[in-house]
Amino acid sequence: MKWFARQKPSDVWDEPIQWPIGDIEAADRIRNICQSASASAEWVGGLAARADHGRKSAEKQRKHENERYERAARAAMEIAMKISDGLMRDDAVRRIVDLCMKANDVKTAQILYRAIQASWIREAAQKDYPALVQ
Repeated sequence: MKWFARQKPSDVWDEPIQWPIGDIEAADRIRNICQSASASAEWVGGLAARADHGRKSAEKQRKHENERYERAARAAMEIAMKISDGLMRDDAVRRIVDLCMKANDVKTAQILYRAIQASWIREAAQKDYPALVQ
């Protein structure tokens, strides 16, 4: 019966992109991806309460959230590489750095932090996350 069949909700980053898109649309898409994936990143980083959800074991839930975070970060990075405006790209990369730090993925966040060109964005990120400068 199709009535009871539940479809898996698709994530923002899994939706196909009709290229070419402009810098504003790309930055908006990255913002949406980072907002949607923040709960998964917090789960991966250990900030969220780790309760067993229904029949899924805690290990399956952790694995699912980790894959979800990684797919979101990868999609956001791919979109950010195609932004031509420097400040928009730096702001988008800063949002991805925030996402990585929520997931406690310091290594990736440090690499992305080094890609930020605008000094005031770098200083703000450094102020929020001193571990990035090590």
